[in-house]
Amino acid sequence: MSVASSHRVPVTLVTGFLGAGKTTLMRHILQNVQGHRVAVVVQAGGPLGNAGEFLRKYGMEGCGDEESIELPNGCLCSTVRDDFLPALESLLNRTDPPEHVVIETSGLALPRSLLRAFGAPTVRNRVTVDGVVTVIDAFAVASGRFEDKSASKDGMSTAGMSFAHENPIATIFEDQLSAADLIVLNKTDLLDKAGIDAVEKAIKRAAPPSARILRTTEGKVDPAVLLGVGAEAKADLGNAPSVTGVENPVFEHDDFESFVIKVPEQLSVEGFLTLLQNVARKYDVLRTKGYAAVRGQSQRLAVQGVGTRFRHEFDRSLAAGADRMGRIVMIGQKGLKETALRSALSEAG
Repeated sequence: MSVASSHRVPVTLVTGFLGAGKTTLMRHILQNVQGHRVAVVVQAGGPLGNAGEFLRKYGMEGCGDEESIELPNGCLCSTVRDDFLPALESLLNRTDPPEHVVIETSGLALPRSLLRAFGAPTVRNRVTVDGVVTVIDAFAVASGRFEDKSASKDGMSTAGMSFAHENPIATIFEDQLSAADLIVLNKTDLLDKAGIDAVEKAIKRAAPPSARILRTTEGKVDPAVLLGVGAEAKADLGNAPSVTGVENPVFEHDDFESFVIKVPEQLSVEGFLTLLQNVARKYDVLRTKGYAAVRGQSQRLAVQGVGTRFRHEFDRSLAAGADRMGRIVMIGQKGLKETALRSALSEAG
C-alpha cells in the first residue's frame, strides 16, 4: 500500500456505472486497511446520496456526515453532494493528513472530467493520482446493457459484443472504462467461466492496453492492490489545465432522471420484491435503492436493485410508533416519469 510522500498525497479514483459494486468495494477497503490512515470521499450525487448509510451498516458509523469524520479504525470518511475538491482540500489541510485518499464517484460520473478537476490550483501540487479503478458489473455487460444493438439484426453474442457510442449509458461506461488503470470485474459469481472469459475479452478490446483486470465477487480485492496501482499516468498535475475559469465543468451525464418515491407498508417481502422487479422491467429502471416497512416486522427492509436483480435484508429496528412509510430511489434514462413510478409503487406488494 502506498504511503504519502512529504509533498504529494496519492489519490485513487474509484468509478463504475450504477450498481457495479463501488460501495461494496469501498467498504472492503475501510475494513481491511490494516492500520494505514486512508481517507474516503464518497461523491453522492443526486437523491441517491445514501452511500454513507450503507457504509454505516457495516461498522463505519458516522460516514454519512458531510464533514470529515474519523472512524474507529483511524480512517477518515466524508460525503460530498457535487464537487469533491472542498472535501479533498479539507483533508490535505489537516495537521495529520491521510496517507492515501480514495474518492468514490457517483455511478453517472465522467471520470475524465473529474481527473481534470485535479488541475485546480488548490490541489494540483499537493496530490498525485495514483490510479483510476473502474468497477464493472460483469453480469450487466454479459446481458447486453452496454451493447451496440444496431451492430447486428439478430443481436450480438457476448463474445462479439461492442459498446454503443450514441447510448448515454454506454457513453458513461466507455468513459469510465477508457480512464481505467485497474479494472475490477465484479459479480463474476453470476456467470459461468465461459461467460466471464467472453466479458473479459470484450473489456480488453475497449480498455487501455496497460489496464490490469482483476476478477472478483463482492468487491473482495486486497486494498494493497487497489491502493498501490502506481500508474501515476496523471502524476504531473501541476501542468494540468486548471478548472478555475471553466464554466460549469461537466462531471456527470445529464440524460438521466432520478426520483425518491414514498411507499406504504408492505404485506410481504416476496410481494414487494416482485413489485419492484415488475416496475424495473416495465420502466427500464437502472438502479433502485431504499427501504420499506413490512407488516409484522419490527425492522425495516433495505433493498438494492440493478435492473431487475435485487438484494434485500432487514437492517435496522423501527421504533414503536415510528413512520412506517418507506422511501425508494429509482434512476432511469430521460423520459422516466415520476408519476408513473409513484402510481406503480403506491400499492403494498
